[in-house]
Amino acid sequence: MSVIVIEFVTLDGIVSDPDGRGGTPTGGWAFRHGPETVAGDKFRLGSILDDGVLLLGRRTWQLFSRLWPAREDPFSVRMNAVPKLVATRTLTGTSAWANSRIVDGDLVDAVRRERRDVIVTGSLGVVRTLMAEDLVDEYRLLTFPTVLGTGERLFSPGGGPTYLECRSAERVGAAVLARYGRAAR
Repeated sequence: MSVIVIEFVTLDGIVSDPDGRGGTPTGGWAFRHGPETVAGDKFRLGSILDDGVLLLGRRTWQLFSRLWPAREDPFSVRMNAVPKLVATRTLTGTSAWANSRIVDGDLVDAVRRERRDVIVTGSLGVVRTLMAEDLVDEYRLLTFPTVLGTGERLFSPGGGPTYLECRSAERVGAAVLARYGRAAR
């Protein structure tokens, strides 16, 4: 089992509000580069979606549950079919998006018990919780040629060092998809 974090990110490390639905002044930065940069399997998840599980925080799940179920392209069919775990303390139901269920008990314990690959998308609070427990095995970052100067960063200042190695990098539309894994210890 691996924990894979996928994020849209700016050159200066901002991950907040890439689609503009958060209503921030700089929101929508990822979608300014056209649909070919953000559509489909840009994170090269492939069969991981068939055999893994998607882990989402409540806000990301609520956003996705309004967007994905109505889509019918091949990638959306896979996203709708993948089992989804929702990390929430307030949500009581997950019927809005097929194959979703609320994480039972402690998030970290649930991830440690999981036997499938876990894909975390968006969900910065969930990502930071897993980072704090050293549970993230890989980051797949789609980096856009944008500098915002303000917003939530994936790696927060004062979070201590994180040593990674680049597994691959490729141009994807206007962005660059880089895969980073744990550095050899």
